[in-house]
Amino acid sequence: ALCHSNCKLQNLYLNDSNIGDDGAKCLADGLRHPGCKLLKLYIMGSSIGVTGAEALADMLRYDNRTLTRLNLQENPDIPPALLTKIERLAELNSESINCTTVEVG
Repeated sequence: ALCHSNCKLQNLYLNDSNIGDDGAKCLADGLRHPGCKLLKLYIMGSSIGVTGAEALADMLRYDNRTLTRLNLQENPDIPPALLTKIERLAELNSESINCTTVEVG
């Protein structure tokens, strides 16, 4: 749905959805699409681990065009160092990747 040219979705709330790493990877792939208009993604407590968080970090680093908020709170399987990396990507590259807020914890 995120890749469809007619998709108008701007906010997506998947808190406590147990999407896991596979779901996070699918979201990252969708967010890479040039037609994606998603501004805010909330995936608190969604059983995301290292693989899913790395996919989201790569999307932030290379392909994000619109995302301004990403909430990864309450995903205890994401190591603190990886959360810090994601936060730094948002802070250091905010002009080029647009992601101004990453919430972790």
